[in-house]
Amino acid sequence: MKKSVTLTCLLISFLSLSFYAKEPLQWRLLSAKNEAIARSENSFASVGDKLYLLGGRNKLVPEAYDIKTQTWAKGADAPLEMHHFQAVTYKDEIYVVGALTGPYPHETPIPRIYIYNPKINKWRSGDDIPAARRRGSAGALVYQNKIYLVGGITDGHWDGHVTWFDEYDPATGKWRQLPDAPRARDHVSVAMANGQMVVAGGRLSTARIGKVLDLTVPEVDIFDFKSNKWRTLPAAQNIPTMRAGNSAVALGSKILIIGGESPQKLAHNQTEAFDVKSQTWSTLAPLQTGRHGTGAAVYKNKVYTAAGSANQGGGPEINTIEVLE
Repeated sequence: MKKSVTLTCLLISFLSLSFYAKEPLQWRLLSAKNEAIARSENSFASVGDKLYLLGGRNKLVPEAYDIKTQTWAKGADAPLEMHHFQAVTYKDEIYVVGALTGPYPHETPIPRIYIYNPKINKWRSGDDIPAARRRGSAGALVYQNKIYLVGGITDGHWDGHVTWFDEYDPATGKWRQLPDAPRARDHVSVAMANGQMVVAGGRLSTARIGKVLDLTVPEVDIFDFKSNKWRTLPAAQNIPTMRAGNSAVALGSKILIIGGESPQKLAHNQTEAFDVKSQTWSTLAPLQTGRHGTGAAVYKNKVYTAAGSANQGGGPEINTIEVLE
């Protein structure tokens, strides 16, 4: 009798643990009380309790999504059209660095930094980018109060892919050239975990030879800020799904590569994660709506993405927002 009771208790405990076990991460479409502007080739960033869509082709107005009230609100117009950039948040302001402006295929690198302050709803011009290092469609992140810019392209979608890696100090306005990345790529987003910047995805956009979408980059390059050195992962650890125009964010020790664009008609819905600790890839739940040409942001350990293009190229532009939770 005693043994039977013990087994029953163990079974109940097991069932209870199973019931309360965490569900796998899933993307969920969020509802909003009003609609955002459909846009693509924009970026996405978080400041405080709000998420911000900035830029996009022919788009000037930023929009803020209030997570608590589920509403979108328009901000002050940007000083110029800006697209193909990875926005970064620094001291509660959003920095646009390494962006393009103008029409396809010879979009022009924007020669200076622009900064949006959500609190006062104003834009201001920042420091110039050194003339010899100007490009767009580059990856950007913040680490220890510095902004880092990697890769990109100097002539829109035409040609001019670069391996450049630069450091910008917002406190002093000074730029510093760092060791080149192992390979060039544009339409890339980057993220960092445990002092390691993961550069995965991207392509060599070359309209000059009619290969804008084709030359996606399979290799994964990692810069270790502690050793100040680059390394390339073995071929077995290439990005599982080759694509460009994807988003990248850090969640714990993992770098998530979200969505993207390739020669297939539909934008990618794949979400894949690289763990910098185990140096392995895993596949997460796909987006509800495949999208490229936008960004992603983390808020309270949840990942958000919005807008972008649902097919390869510039459309259809969408305005939905999703959360990975």
